[in-house]
Amino acid sequence: MEVILIKDVENLGYANDIVNVKPGYANNYLIPQGFAKAATASAKKVLAENLRQRAHKDAKILADAQALAEKIANLPLTFTVKAEEGKIFGAITSADIAEALLAKDVTVDRKNVTVDAIKTVGEYEASVKLHREVKATIKLSVVAEE
Repeated sequence: MEVILIKDVENLGYANDIVNVKPGYANNYLIPQGFAKAATASAKKVLAENLRQRAHKDAKILADAQALAEKIANLPLTFTVKAEEGKIFGAITSADIAEALLAKDVTVDRKNVTVDAIKTVGEYEASVKLHREVKATIKLSVVAEE
C-alpha cells in the first residue's frame, strides 16, 4: 500500500515521501497516529504542487543547516564533572549536550542529539541531526574537577 508520510518516521522515511508499506501497518498504525495518509491520485497531485512551491524555502533551510553544522563542528564542548578514578558520578546525556550548546547560543533539540551515555572521563564525539541531509559532529571532552 502506498502512503504519503506526513511526519518523519524512523527507519521508514521523511515527511512528504511516498513509501510502500504493508496495508496492516498503514491502516492500523501510520494513518490513525497521523504519521501518513493514503497516496491517492489526487493526494499525489497536491503533494507535487506543494513540493514545487516549497523548493525555494527548502534550499534556504538546507543552507542554514549547513552553516549551523560548520559552527557546531568548530565548537568544542568541555564538561567538568565530579569523578572518582576516571568514572563520573551520573552521566553526560544528549540533554546535557543540548543544554551546553544552548549556553553557546546554538539551539538544538535534545532529541536530535545522538550520543551513548558518557560515564567516564575522556574525549568523545556526538552527532546532531540538523536536517534530513545534514548531520554535525561535536567533539566533547569530559574532565574531572579538582
